[in-house]
Amino acid sequence: MSQFNTGLPSVRLLQGYVKDKQEVEVKLSTDEILVGRLLWQDVECLCLVDQDDRPTLVWRQSLVSLKPKA
Repeated sequence: MSQFNTGLPSVRLLQGYVKDKQEVEVKLSTDEILVGRLLWQDVECLCLVDQDDRPTLVWRQSLVSLKPKA
């Protein structure tokens, strides 16, 4: 398992979304789009919580893009 590098700009940006409880839109490699707020991140996964507070575990390798919801 690789070490989680908190110095990377992408990690810091996502951590800002977690801290600010920013709603985000996540596009997956399957073309599915998920909307919710990031609860946490680690080296392998992100945890996205929907409007009903249901968590979804998203593997980083399945991500295509992630952006703040307008």
